[in-house]
Amino acid sequence: MSARITPPARARLAAGVHVAPVKIRFAHCDPAGIVYFARWFDMINGVIEDFFGAALGLDYHVLIRDRRVGLGYGQAHADYLKPGMMGDVVDFAVLVERIGGASLGLMVPGYRGDEPVIAARLVIVTTDLNAHRAIRLPDDLRAALAAYEERCR
Repeated sequence: MSARITPPARARLAAGVHVAPVKIRFAHCDPAGIVYFARWFDMINGVIEDFFGAALGLDYHVLIRDRRVGLGYGQAHADYLKPGMMGDVVDFAVLVERIGGASLGLMVPGYRGDEPVIAARLVIVTTDLNAHRAIRLPDDLRAALAAYEERCR
């Protein structure tokens, strides 16, 4: 079992951190009105797709569709800290933890106001979608991640 993810306090996020609000909808929830665990990952993946364009200046879909660079999850872990409820707005932050050779590590905490409700840790592995093998992070992605990481200090 991996170590518990401790998200930073919302007030301690640097001004440059990409934050995306997501409204919890009926479709995200189980019959009790609480976010179904797998739906958190659907929301987080949407946040990551938008992060590529908004914070990195790279179109996620162009990387996959046109450039044939896969952005699959080699690892995904989440700690569910508080229940997410239908009608809540959860602000997801994207924090770069590691820029590796063929992968990048992200922490994605979600906050309801100042209260953390979820903390996810993802390892995204870049692959050649034609050859189905890991490849080095593309130079433009590596540079964009490094610039984002610098803005978030």
